[in-house]
Order: sequence, then C-alpha cells, then structure tokens
Amino acid sequence: MSMHDTLTPPGAGQGFMTGYLDALALVERLHRLLLDVIKDEFERVGVLEINAVQALLLFNIGDNEVTAGELKSRGYYQGSNVSYNLKKLVEMGYMHHQRCEIDRRSVRVRLTQKGREIRDIIAGLFGRHADGLQGKGVLGTDGIDQIATSLRRVERYWSDQIRYIY
Repeated sequence: MSMHDTLTPPGAGQGFMTGYLDALALVERLHRLLLDVIKDEFERVGVLEINAVQALLLFNIGDNEVTAGELKSRGYYQGSNVSYNLKKLVEMGYMHHQRCEIDRRSVRVRLTQKGREIRDIIAGLFGRHADGLQGKGVLGTDGIDQIATSLRRVERYWSDQIRYIY
C-alpha cells in the first residue's frame, strides 16, 4: 500500500486526491514565491528595513483604520504574529496607532505617509504583474475569474469545516 493509498478518503477518486494535494502544494509555493517577489522588489528600490509580510500588512490595510483583531478575523496573517508586526511597523514609523475610545484594550492602526509609500510600491508591483499576465497571454479575465472563484469555494469549504468542528 503506498502513501497515496492511505491518503485517499473513501469515495474520493485517486486522481482527484492527487490533484487536491498538488493544488495545496501549489498554493503554499505561490505564497512563498509572492513573498520572494516582494523581497526582490524591495531590494531593487532600496527598501531594506521591512519584510514582505509587513509590506503585505501595509498593502492590505490600505486607507482603512483597523485593529489587529479585524485583520485576523478577515483571515489575513494566520501564520504570522500580527501584533508583533504591527508593533514593529509603528516603531519604524509606517503606522499610527491609537487606543480605541470605546474599548481601551483595543488599538486602532492606520498608515502614515511612509506606510502609504510602501503600499504604493506594492500596488505598483501588483499592477505590473496584472499587466504582464494579461499582456503576455498567461491569463485573461476569464482565467483569473475562474481561479478566484475556485479558491473562494475552497476557502468557504474550509471555513465551514472549521465551524462544523468547533
């Protein structure tokens, strides 16, 4: 009996299970690759004091004012220490922080001008990627829509599994 045999649940075809495992590995590799692409862009433009995870935090916060809890509840950064990264970004001047008037335990953060500059670098990088993917015929609108729809379905399925377990 091979390892794949033990990984195939009852009722799942061997081909589907193999495809699912390949897709999981691909999502993981793509995330690491995204962080490397951001790191390379920062080296190119001379931004050396923040890392790619912190840059994604700045990008995703954008013009919003949020709490660490809100970032976690949106599903971002589960694998990273959000509170630590927010604290470092405040210390380095990329974010403002202020205690929430209603809940004094909660801290709200928003980008400073320095933080918005990083967000703009990432937005420019992602814009060039979108243009390149489309312009070189790697993906069209239909292809990117299919990918996003499929990934949202997996996200919903996994979220339902977590809710069902707990």
